[in-house]
Amino acid sequence: MHRLLLNRDIYTEFVQPRIPQARRFLWIVTADIKDLYVDANNRFQPMLEVLNDLVENGVAVRLIHAKEPGPRFREDFDRCDALINSELFERILCPRVHTKAIVIDGTMAFVGSANLTGAGLGAKHEDKRNFEAGFMFDDPEHLAELMQWIDELYLGNHCLKCRRRDYCSDPIIELHR
Repeated sequence: MHRLLLNRDIYTEFVQPRIPQARRFLWIVTADIKDLYVDANNRFQPMLEVLNDLVENGVAVRLIHAKEPGPRFREDFDRCDALINSELFERILCPRVHTKAIVIDGTMAFVGSANLTGAGLGAKHEDKRNFEAGFMFDDPEHLAELMQWIDELYLGNHCLKCRRRDYCSDPIIELHR
């Protein structure tokens, strides 16, 4: 399956129904990160609560983003004990990240323009959201290639040759030379 999703369909056909169904792992890569709400369990709640519930249920969550989130996101984050204390939640910053991708259990992914924000991936009204586009897919070869790339980013493989180290507040790896 390879399917184009536009605007609110990204939320209604991928984010809302699929992310809470993760069973083994969930990887999210985004440039921008803000508070974002989703309709889960018949109530609107912060996406961070959904991620917290996943971690509490044994799902490993990896979040890679380019800049520090705003104060509202931080407040929601600070209420999510599993995201703070569980080794199943991993979060890194890389100022060069501009990718927007989500991988669920290595079986389904979304790659597109939408950041982890309410106007990008969240439950915002059709007339208040960003204009976004992306693809949802389950092709094993494309999934393997995307996952390898995300893993290399997460492990800091790109840090060795990065020419933007002066702008990196928290390098993934330290260069000892």
